[in-house]
Amino acid sequence: FNLLPGLTARENVALPLLLRGDADPAKRVEECLAAVGLAHRGEHRPSELSGGEQQRVALARALAHRPALLLADEPTGNLDSKVGREIVRLIKALARQGGQTVVLATHSRDAAAEADRVLIMRDGSVEGEGLPS
Repeated sequence: FNLLPGLTARENVALPLLLRGDADPAKRVEECLAAVGLAHRGEHRPSELSGGEQQRVALARALAHRPALLLADEPTGNLDSKVGREIVRLIKALARQGGQTVVLATHSRDAAAEADRVLIMRDGSVEGEGLPS
């Protein structure tokens, strides 16, 4: 999830905003943590969070500066199937809310099934479109 272990969830989400030069990112950080259902876990460090919670913090951090494009590489790879489905649905819902385009790379058929469009790649080339049979 590439969260910084010495920072709290709140600090991890604030980091890209601070690096961008935002003087007071507190309001946006709270909005993002609330959007992923973790406002109550803001003072916890990554080691104190479950895998699903860590992924939610990473998602909040990725969306904090309202990017036009969100690239998600195997966002469900380290999660069980139930939590993975929740994360993909959350990504989809938050991206629609914020108007972002999401490019999600995955090996998960369940994750791909949530997409508006699926491209199948093999050995670096597009092989087809739609879910594989």
